[in-house]
Amino acid sequence: MKILAIESSCDETSVAVVEDGRRVHSNVIASQIAKHVETGGVVPEVAAREHIKAMIPVLKMAMQEAKVNWKDIDAVAVTKEPGLIGSLVVGRVTAAALAFAQDKPLLEVNHIHGHMYAPWLVPADIQEMPAEPQLPILILTVSGGHNELVLVRGHGDFEILAESIDDSAGEAFDKVARLLGLGYPGGPAIEERAKLGNPEAVKFPIALRKEKNFSFSGLKTSVFYYLKDNESRLKDETFVNDIAASFQEAAVQALVQKLVQAIHEYAPKEVHLTGGVSANRFLRGRIEEELSRIQIPPLFRAPLKMEYCTDNAAMIGAAAFFMR
Repeated sequence: MKILAIESSCDETSVAVVEDGRRVHSNVIASQIAKHVETGGVVPEVAAREHIKAMIPVLKMAMQEAKVNWKDIDAVAVTKEPGLIGSLVVGRVTAAALAFAQDKPLLEVNHIHGHMYAPWLVPADIQEMPAEPQLPILILTVSGGHNELVLVRGHGDFEILAESIDDSAGEAFDKVARLLGLGYPGGPAIEERAKLGNPEAVKFPIALRKEKNFSFSGLKTSVFYYLKDNESRLKDETFVNDIAASFQEAAVQALVQKLVQAIHEYAPKEVHLTGGVSANRFLRGRIEEELSRIQIPPLFRAPLKMEYCTDNAAMIGAAAFFMR
């Protein structure tokens, strides 16, 4: 079954063709990041207008790359929520019009569910198909707007075990990067500078250690006041690198500690890391390190390609197939 999927929840216009929920024949992404770098974040009205400009060219590119025409497509999938209202409308109206015109079923998908299926994706031309993930799966979703620990017992059978009560980890990365003058997006900038710094230079706090939920607002505020007290040192490259490393260490510790607690409590067969922050190699490495210490570690999977970490249509096509 081939699904043409559309994702437009924030600042990436993406169209993909996915077969049987796993094989990605195309996954075209038009990013608006250059537009939003100027403002230090996503401006909703600007994002919606950019989606209108990009949607049809991206659609054509995705179908050409997949070498399909409409007789090959079995259904149209689209992100329905959550996201920026104007951006979502562009995708949903396009998908509804295509489904109606081509007489195809329209499948609406929750954006977070899409991220949860990103580790299932593989390129269509892969030589050896990885085995299908084994349930139950414990998923840590970490992105710019969302932070959850979810136990998946079956397709559509999800239990949210924990979530952020304020800022997500991705938001904290963006805000701390702005405080350090590293620009937008913050995640990649923090990760690069952290490689050069000392993660033990400053002991930033980890909130809610004894609770299941996450909180990153206090960590961000702690960095803010530390920098305010050391404002004169912000031009020192070593200082900035140390703060980036220390912040990243605290944020990753908060994520990994709660993940490990949930592994012991629920004994999943696999652990999946998804969302934009799943591209962070330091986080991936720390999870693998912690799992190696568990007597019977679950299999760890993150998106196979970095383009499946951030917002993309292929993950929407996967979720649509398995949850239809």
